[in-house]
Amino acid sequence: MSVASHDILPAKAAIKKSGLPWYIRDLYIYLLTFAGLTVIYVGLRSYQGEFGLLTGLDSSEPEFKTYWMRLLYIELGALALVFPALWGYLWFTRDRNLDAIAPKEEIRRYFTLTMWISIYTFAVYWAGSFFAEQDNSWHQASVRDSPFTASHIIEFYFNFPAYILLGGSAWIYARTRLPLFAKGFSLPLTLAVFGPFMLMIAVGFNEWGHTFWFREEFFGAPMHWSFAIGVWFGLGVSGILLQQVSRLIELLDQIEDAP
Repeated sequence: MSVASHDILPAKAAIKKSGLPWYIRDLYIYLLTFAGLTVIYVGLRSYQGEFGLLTGLDSSEPEFKTYWMRLLYIELGALALVFPALWGYLWFTRDRNLDAIAPKEEIRRYFTLTMWISIYTFAVYWAGSFFAEQDNSWHQASVRDSPFTASHIIEFYFNFPAYILLGGSAWIYARTRLPLFAKGFSLPLTLAVFGPFMLMIAVGFNEWGHTFWFREEFFGAPMHWSFAIGVWFGLGVSGILLQQVSRLIELLDQIEDAP
């Protein structure tokens, strides 16, 4: 078995020798990843609830640097390590002989891609819905004194890069391990990944607008329209599933017709 046929998640190496069917092993890793992300997001929200109002209202205070700027440096340091490690792993372990994939192995990889996509959308929800709406509420109740606030340090400098990391991973996985996506650029896959990625660009414009235009956080302000458009591109996920289903039908027919 080639390196590329192994699962891309690190936990698989620990349970590979368990003798369990591949779908049980992959489901275990899948649920473990969901649990890990949930712990991170709930932990960050709990941290905000504990220290946000006490130390996060004024970025010039020493307590802000202790409780929030240190958190920022930890987040950026972790992302700086994980981004090249994960994307580099996916690229250097790519399958260099996609034409020789057995139908059953290709089917397994489609299930893996579906897991990647669902984990990615889970991260987009936390960043683009839960923490984003919380950030709007924060701005309505506190002064926007700096791009580094108790809300921004978690939302813009961790949550957004985190879902970009996962979405980019799903895109690389599909392009390097599945013939359907390796032969050309899938429009639904590309839109689903790069649409929300553009929210990072919109964030820069949004902060500029609130600094030089108006400080009030109106939900319907024109500078917020790009956020909605970026999220709409995430609807491309349904197109990815349709593409996969069409290919899965072909693969299942091949298996059924095989002697």
